Amino acid sequence: MLVELRDYTKIIQGVTVLDKVSLTLESGKIYGVKGKNGSGKTMLLRALAGLIYPTAGSLLIDGTPLEKGHFPPSVGVLIETPSFVPKRTGLSNLLEISEIKGLISDQTVARALQAVGLDPKDPRPVRKYSLGMRQRLGIACAVMEWPSLLLLDEPVNALDPAGVEMACRLFDGARRHGAIVVIACHDSEELEGLFDERIDLSDGRIVGRRCPHE
Repeated sequence: MLVELRDYTKIIQGVTVLDKVSLTLESGKIYGVKGKNGSGKTMLLRALAGLIYPTAGSLLIDGTPLEKGHFPPSVGVLIETPSFVPKRTGLSNLLEISEIKGLISDQTVARALQAVGLDPKDPRPVRKYSLGMRQRLGIACAVMEWPSLLLLDEPVNALDPAGVEMACRLFDGARRHGAIVVIACHDSEELEGLFDERIDLSDGRIVGRRCPHE
């Protein structure tokens, strides 16, 4: 998959939240998006997911502009606080989500929960989950279908060191499977070690790009 933003601009209620952003994202790479609160990190992920539509410019998937109301064909998303049906178990929530596309088996869903350190047989409803457990569930939801485009907003929030290590393994695994992985985060040395390229944002603009390992 090849994902391109071309002079992508988004204005909301007179405020420019993304300003002529141009990016090319390639399969098999992890891109880190860094910036202060309000810099445009979350809006950039929303743009890549097709959750907002540009005021000007375009988003292209494999060379084809993404039309309004459409989404990339294979995308996993964790943006802001993950939301689930509070009275259902983690497994029940993910099984219902998996039925939307019908791409994976119930066993694959269960394995995704195990991969993030959650027990598929846990009878507790999500409303009784800790913040860390909910974050793990959100990660499982994003990765369970092995999407070609994986968009993650502050994915290690509320995770303990073991959880951060688990998340890094999963994101690296997605890269090795050929996914484009985009991670927005404030400051995480563990995540930064994964980046093939770091993109710095400020006031909705790209102000710097570098490859940390060069």
